[in-house]
Amino acid sequence: MPPPKPTTLGALRDSGYAPREVREEIRANLLERLASGARIFDGVMGYEDTVVPAVENALLCGHDLIFLGERGQAKTRMIRQLTGLLDEWIPVVAGSELHDDPMEPVSARARALVAEHGDATPVAWVHRDDRYVEKLATPDVSIADLIGDVDPVKVAEGRSLADEETMHFGLMPRTHRGIFCINELPDLTEKVQVGLFNIMEERDVQVKGYRIRLPIDVLVVASANPEDYTSRGRIITPLKDRYAAQVRTHYPPTPELELEIVRQEAHLPEAAGVSVRMPAYMEDIVAELTFQARSSPDVNQASGVSVRMTIANYETLAANALRRALRGQEDVAVPRISDLDALETSTLGKIELEYAGGDRSAADIVRELRRRACKRAFDHHLGPDALAAVVDAFEEGWKVEVSQQMPSREYLAGLDQIAPLREAAVKLAGGDEPAAMASAIEFLLEGLHLSNRLNKTERDQGAHYAST
Repeated sequence: MPPPKPTTLGALRDSGYAPREVREEIRANLLERLASGARIFDGVMGYEDTVVPAVENALLCGHDLIFLGERGQAKTRMIRQLTGLLDEWIPVVAGSELHDDPMEPVSARARALVAEHGDATPVAWVHRDDRYVEKLATPDVSIADLIGDVDPVKVAEGRSLADEETMHFGLMPRTHRGIFCINELPDLTEKVQVGLFNIMEERDVQVKGYRIRLPIDVLVVASANPEDYTSRGRIITPLKDRYAAQVRTHYPPTPELELEIVRQEAHLPEAAGVSVRMPAYMEDIVAELTFQARSSPDVNQASGVSVRMTIANYETLAANALRRALRGQEDVAVPRISDLDALETSTLGKIELEYAGGDRSAADIVRELRRRACKRAFDHHLGPDALAAVVDAFEEGWKVEVSQQMPSREYLAGLDQIAPLREAAVKLAGGDEPAAMASAIEFLLEGLHLSNRLNKTERDQGAHYAST
């Protein structure tokens, strides 16, 4: 949609335009969304009754707000979507640095332009997407980065330090009439936190002894880890008190909701001529692995276990099955239990372990989490008592060999002689397609092993199952 037509201050005034603060703008647009039943966040699940109402309350009150939560809880995604509550276009003084409102300019440059040209002052239009600025807080971020500094070039040109135009504005003033986001707020040094608090509270700041008043209109939003945002953390009390709303985010409360998010966000690898299918029980294992990590004493819970780990594991599992299908010239790729070994890299890259060493490596901890996840998924879908006939068949002396690289059809060889296993696999797979059957067989055998009904001997990229 093109911007509105008024191109001068006079034409803007004649159009009936009335300036309003960014908080009033957001509040009015939010009220329209609430009245129409429209959502304010797209692609964010599980927060409808917890996080979203708290955000709506803060915005209706015009509060600066901070999202507190561990990594991977959609904090930044929600903050970025707040721009949808801004007006699509706003007028600014053409040539101003700070998105000055033509009727209420705040910078010396814009005031001078309006004083010189009057109703002929050129007006430009800024889209809502250009009214959002985001900064990742790091210890090397300075006052100059966020607020500004004296420009030595302008001083050398002869301007006085008493002249506001000697200042080079930082990110926050340049977000005038917009939304300014600071991710990982406590990582700012105390000096910068003090400067940020001062400009948020008093709208002025001292730069190298030069005081400048900046009546900027900015909604300040931040994110932080709860461990850092405490009196024992790295946040100064005055700045902590300045955020009137502290919105606590959380991970999905159930594996089912976790999987909904994963299906929405995951991008499964594709190959011409090969169909990738993810069985429900393998999806459950991937989600349960994350839930096991979130409750494990071996995993640092302060840093969190992100939904991104579930997504990465889901994609990696599908990729490993696709590789096998391509090498075996199969047209269907279905992940198996033996593919779970591939999740070591995608899991270790997403968690911080409390302890690993000596007789227990990081890989050992991940394998233990996988075993727990498999057992939970098996109990959910079947349980050992449902496969008593399969156990009886193995007690008669049957043995089964499985392998990550074994072609799917080899799983079916001789399977007719173990009728209970075949029947259970067909029921679980929803048919007798070879790749789906191979996956179902491995899941059944592994579940019985974890239930102490079958023995398992580890092999290179595979296993041997026999009676206990």
